[in-house]
Amino acid sequence: MSKLQPNHKLDVRNILENLENYHPQKRGWTWRKQGAIKLGNFEYAQASPSLKNSVPLQSAAFLGNIDPQPDSVITAEIASGRFEDDIRRMRMAAYHGADHIMVIRTAGQSHFDGLLEGTPQGVGGIPITRKQLRAQRKALDLIEEEVGRKINYHSYVSGIAGPEIAVLFTEEGINGAHQDPQYNILYRNINMVRSFVDAAESKKVMAYANIAQIDGAHNANATARDAWKVMPELLVQHAINSVFSEKIGIKPENIALSTVPPAAPPSPDIKLNLPYALALREFFDKYKMRAQMNTKYMDSSTREATVTHVLNLLISRLTSADIQSTITPDEGRNVPWHVYNIEALDTTKQAMVGMDDLLSMVGIKDSGYVQNKKREIQERAILMLEEIIELGGYFNAVESGMFVDSGEYPERHGDGIKREIEGGIGAGSIIKRDKDYMAPVTAHFGYNNLSQYGENYKNNPSKLIEGSTFEKPEKIQFIDELDDSDNVYLRMDDTEKYRNTNLLKPEVEWLGDGVVTVDLFFPIEKRIAREAAIKTGENMNLQDVEVIHVEILHPSEGTRVQIKGRVNFDVNIDDLTIPEEIDTISEDEIFDYIKKYPMSVVAGTAGDDEHSVGIREVLDIKHGGVEKYGIKYTYLGTSVSIEKFVDAAVEMDADAILMSTIISHDDVHYKNMKKLHDYAVEKGVRDKLILIAGGTQVTPDIARKNNVDQGFGRGTKGLHIASFLVNKHKEKIKNEN
Repeated sequence: MSKLQPNHKLDVRNILENLENYHPQKRGWTWRKQGAIKLGNFEYAQASPSLKNSVPLQSAAFLGNIDPQPDSVITAEIASGRFEDDIRRMRMAAYHGADHIMVIRTAGQSHFDGLLEGTPQGVGGIPITRKQLRAQRKALDLIEEEVGRKINYHSYVSGIAGPEIAVLFTEEGINGAHQDPQYNILYRNINMVRSFVDAAESKKVMAYANIAQIDGAHNANATARDAWKVMPELLVQHAINSVFSEKIGIKPENIALSTVPPAAPPSPDIKLNLPYALALREFFDKYKMRAQMNTKYMDSSTREATVTHVLNLLISRLTSADIQSTITPDEGRNVPWHVYNIEALDTTKQAMVGMDDLLSMVGIKDSGYVQNKKREIQERAILMLEEIIELGGYFNAVESGMFVDSGEYPERHGDGIKREIEGGIGAGSIIKRDKDYMAPVTAHFGYNNLSQYGENYKNNPSKLIEGSTFEKPEKIQFIDELDDSDNVYLRMDDTEKYRNTNLLKPEVEWLGDGVVTVDLFFPIEKRIAREAAIKTGENMNLQDVEVIHVEILHPSEGTRVQIKGRVNFDVNIDDLTIPEEIDTISEDEIFDYIKKYPMSVVAGTAGDDEHSVGIREVLDIKHGGVEKYGIKYTYLGTSVSIEKFVDAAVEMDADAILMSTIISHDDVHYKNMKKLHDYAVEKGVRDKLILIAGGTQVTPDIARKNNVDQGFGRGTKGLHIASFLVNKHKEKIKNEN
């Protein structure tokens, strides 16, 4: 495989090529290297090494483009239903700091009775297949080399096919997995006995492969009527699965509790969630914590979801988070879009770095409300465990409806999930092994008759067959596509023109999906605004218009509506006029240069033009203008004649003229630029002066064609002009020497 280059797109067809012979480069989970680091002018206490290639936060442009990485492993949940498009998003996510790529499965995967082959397209997720896993692990092997950090790949070991999936994951280099028999029982109605026996086999295999395990206790607060009331039960569920996993052989450092703050605003978020987080960490300090944001109390507002996310990140910093999840801000919409995936990662990175070393500056009181509430939650959990024992164990407790009851234990409302010990999917399917049972495979849980073969095979019966698929991956049978009408090759053929031509189409999820979003406001009540938004989208020639968010600003005065729809056209890159990108240099370099070579400019708006805001923006220190860097300026005002620009520059012994020329009627902006050059020549100062023109209709190319040194258009900042002045001044000095 060839290495990825940052300025080249990932070739998905290259990933799929020779996939049947590809095997993962590593097994097991990788934690980040942690410690104090120094980046630029700043020191960080809770950090990990910077990436080789990354995209910093946008505000980093003002701080030397530093990209500090938090100490926690950062998760990106990715699953559009098309694994070939998810591969591209994985690369984006890695550039924004993700080193735990979690492929969310369809709700249906937990119902599968066996492994899937081929690549069936999912809806809201991906049914796991060997081909998908192998292709994405192969891509991640390249991506982790590109960013310079190991990336953990993750999915789910659940459902009636859990053990088979655990074997598949070990074979294909999966590094982390959700595995919790209680999830199967409570939320998928899989028989209790079958679920725990399957979990034992699955966990044994995961322990062998050093796969990190995340439990599923958080589903209780996602399912309960009042999530904040199930805190005691959450501790109980965590305890049952964690101890079970450890006794089977999973290392404590590879057992992670999936912690989700049960409450969210407008409830008193921190007051409810912080004591719970402390109770959890104190009881389970030997295990890892995987912190996820609350998604139960989430609708379609990305702003609201982001605020909840940040509050949850505050709890992570006040307690601990070994893995920090980033459920996308549009979870309420159930649409995994590229932009929200990345926004969630950036929110996490920005908040965690911003709260670096928080506990060295603030502390949690060791008495009072938070400690009392923490202890209360723990006591309620212990009481619940005691009742489970009194009832005869976990199975009886589930059968009595103890779990996911909306009362805060020991209060019971009688609305908990009830399952029968002899009922559910897979009931009666557990068969006691015969005395002479023997399976020549690796990491096998339970009785396996090896006495007839001697001590050499006691710990690894796969030696009897010269290695199983864990030791000899070449023994794995790879099955490609089974469906002639639904497979990755056909999907890629349909979008091929967006890979290898100059055609573009906007997308939110899949290459060439053509989806766009539009934000609208109507001065009317909600019901009318919704329909008006749909009609607006249709009149804009959008197809399949849907309302994705409605927000009342006032019951009668106004409603905000967001819609999505599809465009039915392509954009040809050849038809675009791409503006020239002006090189910038670091602010420190500009400051140092101006100290050594002081510069001054004269500036104003030319001719009969009365516009003044734009030129003042790039001059004044308040807005980051050239004055910020020590460049002195003389502002001549508006309606400045060309002669006055040059004469003032001579009088002030200025290094440059900054001429704003907004009006374009009768090509006056072209004429002003040419006149400025000609008059400077006439006065004999053209070689001394740097001439710069700016305005909404000005481009660098137009400016140079009209004999000024550079032109600046929309979006120009003082940094752009100062950088050009310094570089041009350097060039003049070099030529003079």
